Amino acid sequence: MDLLYLVVPCYNEQEVLPETARQLLEKISILVQKKKISPKSRILFVDDGSSDSTWEIIAQLHHENPVYQGVSLSRNEGHQNALLAGLMTAKRFCDMAISLDADLQDDIDAIDQMLEKYHDGCDVVYGVRDNRDTDSFFKKATAQGYYKTLKHLGAELVYNHADYRLMSRRALEALEQYPESNLFLRGIVPMIGYHSDVVYYARKERFAGTSKYPLKKMFSFAWEGVTSLSIKPISMITKLGLIIFLVSIGMLVYSVIRHWMGATITGWTSLAVSIWAIGGLQLFAIGIIGQYIGKVYLESKHRPKYFIAHYLSDERIDHTKTQSGSKRQD
Repeated sequence: MDLLYLVVPCYNEQEVLPETARQLLEKISILVQKKKISPKSRILFVDDGSSDSTWEIIAQLHHENPVYQGVSLSRNEGHQNALLAGLMTAKRFCDMAISLDADLQDDIDAIDQMLEKYHDGCDVVYGVRDNRDTDSFFKKATAQGYYKTLKHLGAELVYNHADYRLMSRRALEALEQYPESNLFLRGIVPMIGYHSDVVYYARKERFAGTSKYPLKKMFSFAWEGVTSLSIKPISMITKLGLIIFLVSIGMLVYSVIRHWMGATITGWTSLAVSIWAIGGLQLFAIGIIGQYIGKVYLESKHRPKYFIAHYLSDERIDHTKTQSGSKRQD
């Protein structure tokens, strides 16, 4: 039987974590009883530098039942880095890993279908929302627009998929080959190219606590996805600059003709508007190009994505084979 790891990134999830642990343990137990996964399957919580009692709860869960394992990052590194830390830790032991959020919005019953797809030969199985009925109008409109925009920019993205997915060990080893610091996993995973499928599920309301993705962070994450997956914004600036140049040539011809016709008028208003418009466009263009240059700067440093401060497990790992920093088993 194949060994499964459930990888759950956590950031200030003390309100929901006990219930999440209970439901995931129940699901693991049922799958073991049905002989769909190995009895050595585990639940791996990744604490992303929480400031509440999240890590203490994880440590207590591990003390009570070794099926619960824990990784604590040395500081808050962001959801994507925390998820990657969990997946790379699980990769050493598992045959496949399923990543899901701690807030219980992802339907854990979809795990059964993911396992069926895996046994049918899929290396990656995406959990995809079948609707957005629980979202506000604003969130629904912006999310749909975002997916369409990324598709237009040439990014390979699974529509309505977040980070609820199954990955085989082979797929995890392929993911490890992507060294970039600016992580956007839901865009990187489809690039791996192994056989994949989707499982549809209804997303639930958050069980407890508050969302860790306010509007500002959502827009920041969205922009990260655009700049990590596509250089088309720079191409669009080039095309826009060409269009404005052609328009300026047309305006020059028009002005000369008007001059010959003796209909020259003072045009300070149009001149002022043109200067402001072109100046604003130049600043906007420089800003976008600067974003890309900044990402190149960060990538060139080759800084580690995370450091693991504590590791709670009944397994032993080779500490000399990590690309992410020093680790210590507690």
